[in-house]
Amino acid sequence: MRRNLLAAAAAGALLAFSGPATAGMDEARQWVDSEFQPSTLSKEAQLSELEWFIKAAEPFKGMEINVLSETIPTHEYESKVLAKAFEEITGIKVNHQLLGEGEVVQAVQTQMQTNRNLYDAYINDSDLIGTHSRLQLAVNLTDWMAGDGKDVTLPTLDVDDFIGKSFTTGPDGKLYQLPDQQFANLYWFRKDWFDRPDLQAKFKEMYGYDLGVPVNWSAYEDIAEFFSVHVKEIDGVRVYGHMDYGKRAPDLGWRMTDAWLSMAGAGSTGLPNGRPIDEWGIRMEEGSCNPAGASVSRGGGANGPAAVYAIRKWDEWLRKYAPPGAADYDFYQSLPALSQGNVAQQIFWYTAFTASMVAPKSEGNNTVDDTGTPLWRMAPSPHGPYWEEGQKLGYQDAGSWTLFKSTPVDRRKAAWLYAQFVVSKTVSLKKSHVGLTIIRDSDINHQSFTDRAPKLGGLVEFYRSPDRVLWSPTGVNVPDYPKLAQIWWQQIGDVNSGAFTPQEAMDRLAQEMDVTMARMERADKGANVYGGCGPRLNEEKDPSEWLGKGGAKAKLDNEKPQGETIAYEELIKRWQAN
Repeated sequence: MRRNLLAAAAAGALLAFSGPATAGMDEARQWVDSEFQPSTLSKEAQLSELEWFIKAAEPFKGMEINVLSETIPTHEYESKVLAKAFEEITGIKVNHQLLGEGEVVQAVQTQMQTNRNLYDAYINDSDLIGTHSRLQLAVNLTDWMAGDGKDVTLPTLDVDDFIGKSFTTGPDGKLYQLPDQQFANLYWFRKDWFDRPDLQAKFKEMYGYDLGVPVNWSAYEDIAEFFSVHVKEIDGVRVYGHMDYGKRAPDLGWRMTDAWLSMAGAGSTGLPNGRPIDEWGIRMEEGSCNPAGASVSRGGGANGPAAVYAIRKWDEWLRKYAPPGAADYDFYQSLPALSQGNVAQQIFWYTAFTASMVAPKSEGNNTVDDTGTPLWRMAPSPHGPYWEEGQKLGYQDAGSWTLFKSTPVDRRKAAWLYAQFVVSKTVSLKKSHVGLTIIRDSDINHQSFTDRAPKLGGLVEFYRSPDRVLWSPTGVNVPDYPKLAQIWWQQIGDVNSGAFTPQEAMDRLAQEMDVTMARMERADKGANVYGGCGPRLNEEKDPSEWLGKGGAKAKLDNEKPQGETIAYEELIKRWQAN
C-alpha cells in the first residue's frame, strides 16, 4: 500500500494543471476577510504580503505540486484549507498529502536513497537535522534564499521570528529546515484533584511534603503511587496515577529518543542538546561534527547508569501505576485513553494534544468542565536524579519544511512558495489557533493568545516563559536519524515483553548503534557520503575508564532522593517574573 502511495505521488508530479479561472488580489481579499484572522499583521500588510506571493508565483501558475507531512490537526488544516487558499490566490495547485510519521520518514529516506523526486517538499521532523546537514542531499536554505531561491523568498519571512530556528540549524551554522509547527513534551496533571483539600492533607500525611507539580521523578513516583494505590477512586471512578504506552511499534522508539534519557539526567549539559553526550547517548566532542560512539566503552552514554535507570522507571511505572492495558497501547491510543478522565498525571505528554484535550464534554472529553475550561494543567517535566542544571529537560517536536536537491528547481521553487505561505505572518496566527503548534514569537505574544490562555491549560504561559529553551528536538549528534531510530523500538520492546532486562536491552541498543555508525564511518571515509562529518568511533576501552570521568555519569548510590514539588501558581509567577 505504501509503495502504491509513493508511486501515485511520483506519477502525480507529471500531471499538468490548468489552474483556477482567476487568481489574484480579489481572491486574496476574500481569504483575508473570511479566514486569515486574527493576524499579527494589519489587513493592509496581509494584502501586501499576498500580492508578493501572486507576483512571485506568476512563472509557476498552472503547475501542480506534491508535498507530504504527517497527520496532525495543524497539517490537516494546511491540507484542507491553506492549500485551497494558495491555489485560489496564486494559481498553483498543491496536493498536500498526509501520512503517519513513520511513513513520512520512509518517504524522505526513499527520496534520499533513490534520488527520485517523490514529493516536491516535505514537512519532516527537525530530528533529521544531523542527517540533512551531513548527507548533502537536502537544500541548504541559507544559501538557497540568498542564491537560486532568492526570487521566490518572501521578504517578510522574518526567520529570526521562528522560535525553533536553532533546532533546524546544522553544525555549519546554516539553516536546513524551516519550522512549520512545533510542540513540547510536558507534564500533565489534574489540577482539580491536586487542589482538593482532602487529597492534599492525605498526601502530606503519607509523604511528608505538599501535593503539587513534581520537580523531580521521586515526587512523580510518589504521586503515581498515591493515586493508584491509596486514593483508588474519585467520584465513583477508579483512578490511576500514571499514563504511558508500551506497544512494540516504531512510536515506542520515539517515546525514548524524545529526550526520555535526558529527562532522567543521562547525557551532558548544553543547549539545545548535550555536548559531548546527547539525549541518545551518542558522543560528539564540542567543535566536532563526528560522532564518536554510543556505548559507555566508547565514551557514550546509551547504556550508562542514567540511561538504564530511565528505561527501568518507564517499565516499572507502566506496570505498577498505569490503567490496565496501557502497556499494549501505542502513541495514538494513549490520547483518547487520557480523555476518559481517570488519570491523575502523565509525565510524557505532547502539547500537540492540547486541541483534543480542550474539546467539550459533549465530545467525550471528561477533562474539562461544563464551560469547556480545562480541569487539567500542563507544567514543566520533572527531572530524574542524574539531571543537573544546564541540561535539557525535555523534547520539542519541530516539524519543518525540507527541500531536496533531487527536486527539479522549478518545482522546488513552487513548493518553497507554498511552504512560506503556510508559515507567513498573514496566516500563521490563525493556523496557530487551529492546531496550537506555535512557531512564531510574534504569534504567541499576540493579544488573542492572552485572551485565550485560560482555556489552554498553561500552553501560552509555557511558550512565553524562559524555560521553553530547555525543551529541544534531537540534535546534530545523531548522524543519520532514519538508520538509527529504527533500532530503538525493537530493543525497548524487548524490555516491555520481559525478554531482556533494561541493562541488557540498552547494552544491545548501544552496541547496535555503534555497529551502524561504524558502517557510516566506512562509507564516509570511502565515498564522502556524510561530507566528512560521519562517525569516527573511539576505540573501545574498559567502561571504568569513562564512567564518571568525562563519559557516562557514574551510578548514584541513591536514585530516589527526597520528593520535591512546587505549587502551580508559584510556577506561573516565576515564569511571569522572568
